[in-house]
Amino acid sequence: MAAFAVMAAVAAAGLACAGATGLPGAAFPRVVAAVVVMAAGGSVEVTGGAGFLAEADASLSVLPLSVSLAGALTAGALFLRPLHNRAVTRPGELLGRAGPLVLLWLLALTGAALLARQSFDIATGDSPIADLGELLDVSPTAGFRAVLPATLGFGLLWIVGLLLIALLVSRRDPLPAGLVRFHTAVRPAAFATVALLLAYVVIGIGVGLVVAATQGHAGRTFAVILLGLPNLAWLALTLGFGGAWEGSVQGPFGLPVPRLLDEVLRGPDLSRVDVVSLAEHDSRAWWLVAVAAVLLLGTGFLAAVRSPAGVRAWQHALHLGVALALAILVVCLLAAVRARFGLSLLGIGDAGGLGGTAELRPVLWRNVGLALLWGALAGFLGALLARPVHRRGLIEKPTAAGG
Repeated sequence: MAAFAVMAAVAAAGLACAGATGLPGAAFPRVVAAVVVMAAGGSVEVTGGAGFLAEADASLSVLPLSVSLAGALTAGALFLRPLHNRAVTRPGELLGRAGPLVLLWLLALTGAALLARQSFDIATGDSPIADLGELLDVSPTAGFRAVLPATLGFGLLWIVGLLLIALLVSRRDPLPAGLVRFHTAVRPAAFATVALLLAYVVIGIGVGLVVAATQGHAGRTFAVILLGLPNLAWLALTLGFGGAWEGSVQGPFGLPVPRLLDEVLRGPDLSRVDVVSLAEHDSRAWWLVAVAAVLLLGTGFLAAVRSPAGVRAWQHALHLGVALALAILVVCLLAAVRARFGLSLLGIGDAGGLGGTAELRPVLWRNVGLALLWGALAGFLGALLARPVHRRGLIEKPTAAGG
């Protein structure tokens, strides 16, 4: 429940910075509930229409990863804390600790899903729908509601996956005896990969604070930090090692992204987003490559110093390459965005200029493949850099006097 409370607090703060406290009909708590549901992997569908006059064609697929990350760090820490500094544990003990946590999580998610439903009237201005609506005393509406079965299903996957990742990342917490042999191959690389992702988030927070202090629009900037900072930070990681995304933005609304990215995406056709396309608008985009190179090398070094001394360089390369590829696969699946809204009059076209789309999706094979290569290279070089560092399992050669 503590993790759920943290997610709700972060979501509420982010929405307040975005100005959502002024929504009509006391809708703010319901919007907060919807954001928490989405952050936990749940399903929220957009609804709307105007009787027989108009219908809404809308969809929303986005994960507010700042809220997700806050909940994940809280839940993971609370789950692992009683298990610290023990050699092994029994599977039954882990299930006994995980079971009540999962049950409470699903109960809280059920409550949020039931709360997450609201409808709003749409101001259409001078448009055919406005004229007909005034004549027939109907007005177009748009809203949202959580889909409870899908929310509980994806929410269960979210919390179970989080607990498994927490066990993989932690070195101080025990594994069941049958899994201890996988400790060396999995845990150092998993920990270093998670540290890399968190380092990008910390850098993103620093950049966001500088932007808020120097370029104005502080409320909007803090809203992005509190709701979707990892979405942008991990996008920057993939672009830095040569990855690519595709997307487009049309209509009166867009994505809460930096101006440079919006310029690349704005247009009717899919645009390729990579460092080259960004650098065509602003040459400072090349700094993404330098930052990625430095942090990936640091990731390889960290994985090596947390591994026993007997692990060879090629093994470090294999472990970190696989770990980074899996992490980027998950990032690409979580950070993709698709939003569409259209209001058609009597089933014909877009009315009132209200329609639009915003889409950003990964070039999956390229991002995961390059992550595998970069992870392997970083793991190998990190192992070479870590050789002078004293590590677990390193045995000093005896002196002649000591026999």
